[in-house]
Amino acid sequence: MGSFGHLLYPWGFLFQGLAIVHFIRRRPDTFWIWVILFLGPIGAIIYLVAEALPDIGLLGNTVKGFSRRSRINALKIAIHDNPSVGNYEELGDLYMDDGKIPQARASYQNAIQAGATAIDPFYHRGVCSVLLGDAAAALPDLELTVSKYPNHDFYRAAGLLAQACAQTGQSARADALFREATDRSTSSETYLNYAEFLAHQGRTAEARAWIQRVLDKRPGMPGYLRRRERPRFRRAKKLLKSLPTSA
Repeated sequence: MGSFGHLLYPWGFLFQGLAIVHFIRRRPDTFWIWVILFLGPIGAIIYLVAEALPDIGLLGNTVKGFSRRSRINALKIAIHDNPSVGNYEELGDLYMDDGKIPQARASYQNAIQAGATAIDPFYHRGVCSVLLGDAAAALPDLELTVSKYPNHDFYRAAGLLAQACAQTGQSARADALFREATDRSTSSETYLNYAEFLAHQGRTAEARAWIQRVLDKRPGMPGYLRRRERPRFRRAKKLLKSLPTSA
């Protein structure tokens, strides 16, 4: 191993540096940091092949990001001449994809004020409100969505309505809605929101069970799905650690 490491000099330091930066940014399983540090350049190469190489596909998202921002700028100019529902709604969707939630909510609001009749601007405005911690504002939009389309967005609308009810003190209604949503959906987001609600209600054993359902998904997932679900797995582990050790 030593002679092979010597052959890699000075590239070994570069490989290790790249591996550590990727590890910090992507936060995969903790054991990888020990592989990188203790196996040196060889460990770094193993890590880069196993974890970083599959992420090359994410470069496409970076390209899409540049294209998206270009389209946002074009729409902002177009709206001056044509403040239509379609332009405002598309702008909101682009802001959502870009992670600019306040701007997205404002765009959906403009679409509604411009006369939107379809459910999507109302639903997405509600989603933005939940993400911004404004559950009271989210309730009317999510109630409207679920009343018309109970299974909208693969039952995410129902799960977010339950979350909004929980955050506005409607515990009994939230519990009923969470039960209904989790009966019909396998969304990790809904499971974890329900687990947090149960934890706040002091129902620790039930909260653990729903968190464990999220963590149990991981072994059977293909690699690309595990990467996409990493933030929720981290959230699940953090929530699990925060629970009391006894029910």
